[in-house]
Amino acid sequence: QVQLVESGGGLVQAGGSLRLSCEASGTIFSPNIMRWYRQAPGKQRDLVAAITSGGVTDYADSVKGRFTISRDNAKNTVYLQMNSLKPEDTNVYYCNLYALLGRQDYWGQGTQVTVSS
Repeated sequence: QVQLVESGGGLVQAGGSLRLSCEASGTIFSPNIMRWYRQAPGKQRDLVAAITSGGVTDYADSVKGRFTISRDNAKNTVYLQMNSLKPEDTNVYYCNLYALLGRQDYWGQGTQVTVSS
């Protein structure tokens, strides 16, 4: 069983920065993809950024140039550096681990990010 624990959310003013972390524990298969999603109440969960175990990244258009995803494979941890935050970035942010080998698809509990105007 894999567990994902997110941290780093909070309240920040528009234009500010936050860094989210997601630590995975348990038996994790590689290669894998770690992703950050976000979800507002009553809306679908949207992909924000993704990074493969080899370091290839991808971003939603709405966060390109402002957010940076990275990972430390030795620590099984993925990070999301969020700069120039906007009120519309206010969401619950979820971490996801996907590995085809082992059919792993796990989610964290979510961390709230609130950006005030």
